[in-house]
Amino acid sequence: MIEQYGGIFFTSFFVALSGSLMPGPLLTYCIAESLQRGAKAGPWIILGHGLLELALLAALFWGLAPLLVNQSVFGWIALLGAMVLIWMGYGMVKSFFRLDPLPWLELEKSSKPGRSLIWGGVVMSLANPYWSLWWASIGLTYVLYAARFGPLALVVFFVGHILADLAWYCLLSVSVAQGRQRVGAKFYHQLLGLCGLFLILFALAFAWAGWQKIWE
Repeated sequence: MIEQYGGIFFTSFFVALSGSLMPGPLLTYCIAESLQRGAKAGPWIILGHGLLELALLAALFWGLAPLLVNQSVFGWIALLGAMVLIWMGYGMVKSFFRLDPLPWLELEKSSKPGRSLIWGGVVMSLANPYWSLWWASIGLTYVLYAARFGPLALVVFFVGHILADLAWYCLLSVSVAQGRQRVGAKFYHQLLGLCGLFLILFALAFAWAGWQKIWE
């Protein structure tokens, strides 16, 4: 039984890690927030992401999977997510035109980022239609397999999955936070604007995919 738990944990960890490494809205958001708020951004964002995944995991047991793989549902999730990403991306792109010196210093002193970053992790996950599709297909397969070995196996699966996200996003957040101390305000705003541009590009791709699914 211990070997089975170990296999579930490591399989879950490395499958989740391969997904975490792929570029997407959540990764872009983490880079942008790490530029502004420092290394603490990553853990808070993944906390929101993990809470949402835990809720979705419970929903899958209640029969949500067929709804998530429905083409029309996917399409509407993609379109709504695209609107959110465009709004957030636009706010970041505006940073390209700001040249305040070392803007993160005042931001870190005056803000309490925990709650906003948790919600950001939730929103960025929901805005990606492929996230829910992954859980309704590949994720559900892993869940059903783990469920054969009892509730503890499901816990092991989820811990392995979320630890992969946490490890990568913490490393990313720390790296970005350390690197920002070596760049000037101009490069900082350019990089933040670039993150916003990527969010808008993701939004356009999601909108196109959603439009195709709705009108197929």
